[in-house]
Amino acid sequence: MITVAAGSTLTLRCPGIEAIPLVCLAEVKAPFIADLPPMPVLSLDEHGLRRYGILELASSAGVTWVEAELRDGLITVLGDTPTGVVQRRDSPRRPGSYPATGTAQVDLGDRQRLVAISGHVQDVSTSGLLLRATTAGDSPHLPGAIVRTLLHVSMPWGELTAAVTTVDQRSDQLRGSFEWIEPGSAKALAEFVAGRG
Repeated sequence: MITVAAGSTLTLRCPGIEAIPLVCLAEVKAPFIADLPPMPVLSLDEHGLRRYGILELASSAGVTWVEAELRDGLITVLGDTPTGVVQRRDSPRRPGSYPATGTAQVDLGDRQRLVAISGHVQDVSTSGLLLRATTAGDSPHLPGAIVRTLLHVSMPWGELTAAVTTVDQRSDQLRGSFEWIEPGSAKALAEFVAGRG
């Protein structure tokens, strides 16, 4: 069940204007993000205007981006379930573009195989990361059903080596939680995401 709590801060980004901050006025729930009912929100926008854009939606599942419409104090999610990877918020994240190489363990049902991948980590926290990657053959998509990935990431303080369990995977993006981090990197990573590294 997806829950958007009353008091949650949402952001609507529309073409050609500044981002519109919104505050959700009542708790709403649905089994899936695409099924959320129109949410009453407080905004500084003029009453009666209709705006379409990309909504940064903070919910019990984390943060994701969906198409939405703002009209008469209601924000409505449009279209299908979002294709972007949900970013879980159990620890502070640090965005960037950090080169990464590694090996993905792919579940084929009756067996598993290893696939070489390379790409960039787009954000990192002490609990996990978001990776945009391709396979060694420059396929535009990652193979489906990646169970875990062993990664070597070039970070500002040096190389981060970690095993990552897949949380969510879409096309060329994979969000994972750390299963193991090289002991020497754990402290450096914590300082880095706290802004001290």
